[in-house]
Amino acid sequence: MSLKSFEEGSVFNQLSKSSHQNVVFCSDEDTGLKAIIAIHDTTLGPALGGTRMWTYSTEADALSDVLRLSRTMTYKAAISGLNLGGGNAVIIGDSSTDKTEALMRRFGRFIKNLNGTFITAEDLGTTTKDMEYIRMETQYVTGVPETLGGSGDPSPIAAKGVLMGIKACIKEHFGNDSLVGRSIAVQGIGQVGENLVHLLREEHAKVYVSDINEDRLMRVAAKYGAQAVSNNSLLDFEFDVYAPCAMGGTVNSETIPKMKCAIIAGSANNQLADEDLHGRMLLDKGILYAPDYLINAGGMINCYSELSGYSRKRTMQLAENIYSATRSVLQKSAQDHIPAIRAADIIAEKRIADIKKIKGAY
Repeated sequence: MSLKSFEEGSVFNQLSKSSHQNVVFCSDEDTGLKAIIAIHDTTLGPALGGTRMWTYSTEADALSDVLRLSRTMTYKAAISGLNLGGGNAVIIGDSSTDKTEALMRRFGRFIKNLNGTFITAEDLGTTTKDMEYIRMETQYVTGVPETLGGSGDPSPIAAKGVLMGIKACIKEHFGNDSLVGRSIAVQGIGQVGENLVHLLREEHAKVYVSDINEDRLMRVAAKYGAQAVSNNSLLDFEFDVYAPCAMGGTVNSETIPKMKCAIIAGSANNQLADEDLHGRMLLDKGILYAPDYLINAGGMINCYSELSGYSRKRTMQLAENIYSATRSVLQKSAQDHIPAIRAADIIAEKRIADIKKIKGAY
C-alpha cells in the first residue's frame, strides 16, 4: 500500500479534516473496552453528548460516526440556547453481548480523566443502568435513574421536542398548527418513537408506524390505534409528515424522488445522507425539512436541566421553545432560499461566534 492510499483511509486523515478540540482513544485489555470520545467545541460550556455502543465494521467507521455526532451536539446546544458545548462517545462492540459492569465503569474512568470537559448520557446501545455504572466512577454523567437524583429516561422530553418541531412545520406549511386529521408516518418506534406516537395520537393525528421489529410494530400499532406499515412499502404512501426516528441517512438520493410528503420532521440523527446535496434537493422539491439536531434536542435539554437542578416543568418549557426556534429556521430558509439545515447552521454558528467574543473556551 502506498503512503498516499494509507493516508486517505487512515484515522489521521479524518482527524486532519475535523475541527475538534480533542479526540481521545480509550483501550483497556482487561475489560475489552475500545472507545472513542470526541470533544468538538466548548465555547458555550462543557461538551455534553451521549455514549453510543455499536458493532462498527471498522474503527475508521466508529471515528467517522463520533466526529459527526459530536459536531452535531455543538450545533444542537447552540441553536437550543443551552450553555453547553458538543461532544460524543462511541464504544465499539455488541451492546447485547459485550457490555459488562466492568467495561462501563472502566469507560467512566476515562471520562473522569477529562476533568469535566466532557459529560455523557445514554445513547443507542446504552441505558440508564449503564449511566449508573459510569456514575460510580465519575460525576460527569447525566441521565442516571431518578432514585440517584437524576432525571431518568429522557425519551419523553425528546419526543415532546419533536412534536413541537412537527407543529411548527405544520404551522408554516398549512397556516395553523392543528394536527387533527394530519397524516404522520413514524419510522422507527423505539423509546422516542413510541413516545412520539403517543403524543401525536393525543393530538388526534392519523399515525402510521413502521419498524424492522415486527412484534414491536404490531404491539405499538395496537396500543395507540396507529396503522402498521412495512418498511419496504412506507414510501409508497402519501403523508403530511414523514418522521424518521431510527437510524440516519434515510433521506437520500434514492428516497427523496419517491417521497410524497410535505414535511420531514423526526428524531433520528443525521437524517440527510449528504447535508448539502439532499438539503438542496428537499428545498427544490418543496418539502419542508426540520433540521434533526434542532427538533431532537429534547434529550439534551433534559440532561441540561439535570445538571442545573432538575425541574420537569422547566424542562418542558425549554422543550416547547423548539417550536419558535423551528419556525425561525424555516422562515430564514424561505427568505434566503437556502436549505433549512444551512439556515439552522447559520443561526447556531452566529451564537457561538457571539459568545466567543466575550469568553474563551470552557
